[in-house]
Amino acid sequence: MNKFLTLITICGLALTAGAQPQPASPTTQAYGKVDQADLELTSCDFEKDAKAEVLFDKGTVYFTPDYNLVFERHIRIKIFNEKAKDLGSIRIEYRGGDHSEYISNFQGETINADNGTIKITKIDKKQMFTQPIDKIATVLSFAFPDVKPGSIIEYKYVITTPYLSLFPDWYFQREIPTRYSELSATIPNYFYYKNLVMVTLPFVKNTDEIKAMANIPSINEEPFWSSERDNAQRILYELKSINAPGYFKGFSDSWNKVGEEVCGYDFYGDQFRKKLTGEEEIINKAKSLKTDGEKIEYVFEEVKKQMKWDKSDRWYTNDGTQDAWDKKTGNSTEVNLILCHLLQKSGIKALPMLVSTRKNGKVNPAFPSMWQFNKTVAYIPVDSAKYYILDATNKYNAFNDTPANLLNCFGLWIDKENKKYDILFLQKTTPVRQMVLIGAEINPDGKMTGWAQLSSFSYNRLREVEKYKTDGEEKYKDYLSEGDNNLKISAVKFDNMEIDTLPLTQKVDFNLTLSGSDENYIYFSPNLFTGLHNNPFLNENRFSDIDFGFLRYYSINGIYKLPAGFKTDAMPKSVSMAMSDGSIVFRRIVAEQDGSVVVRYTIDYKKSIFFKENYAELHAFFKKMHEMLNEQIVLKKA
Repeated sequence: MNKFLTLITICGLALTAGAQPQPASPTTQAYGKVDQADLELTSCDFEKDAKAEVLFDKGTVYFTPDYNLVFERHIRIKIFNEKAKDLGSIRIEYRGGDHSEYISNFQGETINADNGTIKITKIDKKQMFTQPIDKIATVLSFAFPDVKPGSIIEYKYVITTPYLSLFPDWYFQREIPTRYSELSATIPNYFYYKNLVMVTLPFVKNTDEIKAMANIPSINEEPFWSSERDNAQRILYELKSINAPGYFKGFSDSWNKVGEEVCGYDFYGDQFRKKLTGEEEIINKAKSLKTDGEKIEYVFEEVKKQMKWDKSDRWYTNDGTQDAWDKKTGNSTEVNLILCHLLQKSGIKALPMLVSTRKNGKVNPAFPSMWQFNKTVAYIPVDSAKYYILDATNKYNAFNDTPANLLNCFGLWIDKENKKYDILFLQKTTPVRQMVLIGAEINPDGKMTGWAQLSSFSYNRLREVEKYKTDGEEKYKDYLSEGDNNLKISAVKFDNMEIDTLPLTQKVDFNLTLSGSDENYIYFSPNLFTGLHNNPFLNENRFSDIDFGFLRYYSINGIYKLPAGFKTDAMPKSVSMAMSDGSIVFRRIVAEQDGSVVVRYTIDYKKSIFFKENYAELHAFFKKMHEMLNEQIVLKKA
């Protein structure tokens, strides 16, 4: 962002006042000054089992008279046990590649108690490393010396940037508990920042300039959450306008404006239009195919085969598409802009789309900003109801399924030629099926032998293919046995392994020793090869929303031939139950027929997102459902 020289005189006094840091809070301390009580601290007062605790994290934001944005930060952490020693390695990322930002005034030290005295070991500047990540991002990395249980580590630094739009987001919460967290910001009246306050815990300070929290619990991953970034206590900032007498400029107040801004970057712009070395062979082959679906699949597979992803997710290019193609490696945006280019040249309307991966966090549609995104993919609109989202960085992605780590989030498509830009909610509207068919015979000695046919569709198919190809057959057999040492897989055969448009079919031969059985009773559970043995929702409480990603449908059918001389003594009852809104329906049918027990389970998810406010009902439903899934059938000797 250019400096606004016309505002210097107007804003000078306000900015000069803003440059003065806030007085230290009583819950923070000056650098190097440590209380004896903190040195002697052995555990977190409000989270006893924590491996470490942030004693305080203080950020201060202000603006200089020449319109640089300054962010000062001071962090102090107490180490409680060996598990926390990894916290002594720090990475600070900033925009140093284009020299738009710089770090200054860095200090870091380890503080230990040593026979009644305080021992301070400063970070050796020779052990600090500044490395470019790409042409924009740079990382400063360092490790604290002499870190052990009982240590306190602290560091402080200043980041200065000319970009007023890069106001730092503030996360009060992290993977370890925080005793005190404060952000102090002095903003001139002429700069308007929109705040997105995502907090449920109370503030201990809440003024226009200071937001602070105390005794903040750690944030830990929960089953089927979206990401830490989505669920941590936080405040986000976005520059909306500069409004001074005689001057006004608005920023990113609509997604259309964000799209225009994205197109203004030279490293994005028309990268996907640039000619690639030897591209004609791929383009000519694609054009020779009959249908658009065939063309899309062919070009997608060619890019996956020829390009290697460098594991970097950025929404901008680094080396550019031409150099990335020649080197056969690139970041996610380079790989997928190459895909867009080849698809367009093959006659397919492919547009770049900015997206946010699941780990990066969901895009807030009411908060237009390019900085919410971390990746570019290829978007192919077909009609009002159908589209393709292609990401060639993962070799196991299929052309006909939106990548699972992008679901239930918004993407911003870019049609620069027609000057159209808008967001689209990415979702899977049809249930993803998993079907299990089992035929087995139970012997009088308490052993079961049989076969299973597993049919995996869509994302279930991709998961199984990736696991098999990554781990190998023997480990995959262990995976199929679900950790049950009594279940042995003697053979597994696959069909449609290389055909994305068909379900993956696995034919499994197995034998199972039925634990607890004796000469008079045999016990067995028909819940085999389902992946549904363990209830993921054991905790009574939940702090994050549940995001299953996509709708799911399970069908499990089994026929179990009874052993000679035995009869059924106890069988689960046929039952049907559903969530109050019908969002999940579970059915179980159990019957005895012609000397066999016939079992059928179905589970139908009609929603993929559940809010934490409704967790109590979901928790109770899953508890009951898994009890019924694992309920045993009892056979008795006649």
